[in-house]
Amino acid sequence: MRYLVVADIHSNLEALQTVMRHAESQGGFESIWCLGDIVGYGSDPAPCIDLLRSYPLASVSGNHDLAAIAVLSLDEFNGYAKEAVLWTRQQLGSDHREFLAGNPMTRVENGVTLLHGTPRDPIWEYFLPQFLSTTDVADSFLQFSTQSCLVGHSHIPFMCIEDGAQFIQLQPERKTLFSQARCVVNPGSVGQPRDGDSRAAYALYDAETDTLTHYRVAYDIEATQAKIIAAGLPDILASRLSDGR
Repeated sequence: MRYLVVADIHSNLEALQTVMRHAESQGGFESIWCLGDIVGYGSDPAPCIDLLRSYPLASVSGNHDLAAIAVLSLDEFNGYAKEAVLWTRQQLGSDHREFLAGNPMTRVENGVTLLHGTPRDPIWEYFLPQFLSTTDVADSFLQFSTQSCLVGHSHIPFMCIEDGAQFIQLQPERKTLFSQARCVVNPGSVGQPRDGDSRAAYALYDAETDTLTHYRVAYDIEATQAKIIAAGLPDILASRLSDGR
């Protein structure tokens, strides 16, 4: 079984479509694992949900997903993120809201834990060394029982190995063997990368070989930016896509 692993799509339809086409060219996939924040920031929340749901899908909640259905307070969102959330609420139909409301915060699929933030705070906490001490990382590993855990939220692709809390940057096209050590992995962001690389990020997981392969693909950023501007969303949500910040 092969899984397309995506996170932080953020209503970027062009990036999501490109990722799916690229994944098909790499041998395809039978199902999708989505690590939250399907919506927010971008101009195509409903089409992104519809596209994901046209495939076999296992998805978890992200903070923007919950804010878009008014389950999460907007107090922790910055001004432009809050504006995008309020706009997104007007774009979703009842079926989209029901779908987002039905996603759990954490789930286990084929022996892999899926969530958005960290195992101890699946919605808000960032799994990054600048936010977590070595003790915090160790505590996070105690919160899940599977060999591996997939997360999103930070928009930064990495692998963190439990032994020594080692953070390793994922390299495109390189296979990661999950069984080598307990680990937490972030595939990076489809719709809004923040590691200085503007290309969409995603991964393919092969359950038979227990390997995850990270990919980066260029997409039509200009088209996405034009749609964000046309929707009346804050200009920064368009401009930041160009430099991956």
